[in-house]
Amino acid sequence: MWREAALLMVLLLLFLQICAAKDDQEHLCPPSSCGKITDIKEPFRLQGDPDKCGDERYELGCENNVTVLYLLSAKYHVEAINYKNYTVRVVDPALQHHNCSSLPLHSLSRSNFSDTYTYDYFDQYQAGLGEYHNWESLNFEHIVFLNCKHSARENGKYVESGECVKWDSKGYAYAVGGDLKAEDLEVGCDVKLVAPTSLRSLNYDSYTAIHRGLAYGFEISWVNLACQNHCPFHGFCNFNSKSQKLDCASWLYRMLEMLLVSLAQIGTLTAMAGTLTAMAWAYKILFGWPFLIVIFILKWKKRHASRYENIENYLEQNHLVPIRYSYKEIKKMTEGFKEKLGKGGFGDVFKAKLRSGPSVAIKMLDKSKGNGQDFINEVATIGRIHHQNVVQLIGFCVSGSKRALVYEFMPNGSLDKFIFSRDENTDFSYEKIYKISIRVAHGIAYLHHGCEMQILHFDIKPHNILLDENFIPKVSDFGLAKLYPIDNSIVTMTAGRGTIGYMAPEMFYNNIGGISHKADVYSFGMLLMEMASKRKNLNPYVEHSSQLYFPLWIYNHIREEEDINIKDLSEEEKLIVKKMIIVAFWCIQLKPKDRPSMNKVVEMLEGDIEDLEIPPKPILFPDEK
Repeated sequence: MWREAALLMVLLLLFLQICAAKDDQEHLCPPSSCGKITDIKEPFRLQGDPDKCGDERYELGCENNVTVLYLLSAKYHVEAINYKNYTVRVVDPALQHHNCSSLPLHSLSRSNFSDTYTYDYFDQYQAGLGEYHNWESLNFEHIVFLNCKHSARENGKYVESGECVKWDSKGYAYAVGGDLKAEDLEVGCDVKLVAPTSLRSLNYDSYTAIHRGLAYGFEISWVNLACQNHCPFHGFCNFNSKSQKLDCASWLYRMLEMLLVSLAQIGTLTAMAGTLTAMAWAYKILFGWPFLIVIFILKWKKRHASRYENIENYLEQNHLVPIRYSYKEIKKMTEGFKEKLGKGGFGDVFKAKLRSGPSVAIKMLDKSKGNGQDFINEVATIGRIHHQNVVQLIGFCVSGSKRALVYEFMPNGSLDKFIFSRDENTDFSYEKIYKISIRVAHGIAYLHHGCEMQILHFDIKPHNILLDENFIPKVSDFGLAKLYPIDNSIVTMTAGRGTIGYMAPEMFYNNIGGISHKADVYSFGMLLMEMASKRKNLNPYVEHSSQLYFPLWIYNHIREEEDINIKDLSEEEKLIVKKMIIVAFWCIQLKPKDRPSMNKVVEMLEGDIEDLEIPPKPILFPDEK
């Protein structure tokens, strides 16, 4: 008994010492001020404050007498700090001009934050997080800006921006207040920008009201840090909005609560849940540490029961959640898989129809390939990007071993059937091919440089370029795609990816350079060469053996400025073909460092042919002389 008393005394003294040290620190750190924010104190600090004051993760700046919060590599103006409910209200600097044409500089959604207002050490530990998220999102709503190819006035959620916003001179600009779901997104509309607002009771019936919500800003919380300090010896912490206080719960009570939730979810002891709740305190006393270990094991098994659970959670945290369909719905939409469109990477593609009317393409993923990794890649990749030259993911299905992806329908199919067609009646001019090549380049450049993460496709080829009703191309089939931080120059791979004939040489030879976004540049170069010649690069049926591999055959003609021997071309078309081939030669250089980035490729394709230099002759493999 005396040992327990001694231990309790030591803990009490330690607690008093910590409190005294904290009081001394707070005494040494009077509040700072900048502009209208006059009470900057723990956990915040202002740049230039003593090192011991505040937490460096919550350092604020003072620029032109305005308090600035540095968030996700961007700057936001601080409008208010509420130390009672642990929130900060910030606003994008571009919105403080208060004219309707001002738009946020940064796109931001709930997926950028820890989406919770509670702190659960147990869940954080189980998830394997090495450190806690600095910021949590509150129940702010999203303002979604769209650019539509057609008028969408009949859609009650879409608000016209009038003269305030013009994304495209040929399109229609709209804004949607509140959270936009995938089923609300009309075909032909692209998401241009997403921004949050915390302005309550806002009617989204006019663009003026929508812009007022943006100018108000949005609130984020540092409640996790407060919980770590307030409940250091407890497993669970929650902010009570009524009492404006933090509530702590013990480890064991939290574990019992999770067990009850788990049992209720699997439906085995739903009727006994109330009885178990009443017995919770008895279990705490009777079982102790053995019971704690059992709970850990049960929790671990539950987390690993479904490989797709994390994917679904990820999708739900994003501002545009793809719709989840049951296998029964998939079967009904395809009319029993009646019309097969073709075979894509990892699965057959069928034509289907949504309940709302539009046609879609549904890819049923093969069970035997990729061990489910293809599903993870495609959903996690496509679900987060929105670009007019990247195919849009509408929904998905996970039902036992059945997995499916629901995409927007592309009525003109894939590019290969047009550029390799022998039909003389096919109206597919070089001007159209040239415009398609530029749009494809824009789509790949967006994947490489326009997203929060760098998305490498690794399977760029004509079969994976789909065409809509207006022959606008969209990059598709992300079964081999990989995501990397935007500043990663070299990526690590354990196996080759792609299609022979389009794969970059560094996929085979490790002595010419590391694997990077330049692998997609090489594949695009091979695609561009085929588009320019309207034939496959390797053709065993040509009349002369010298023409067997088109890139090498055509290089000498380009180098010597000879006439491009492709029949029935006008002078203007010859210049288009020559430009495409020169850019393609730059893309298929042997060493990755000698190839341009996709942004540079776009610039070259859109520029004048006189500005293009003839690149060195392409080499097929390192030992070739």
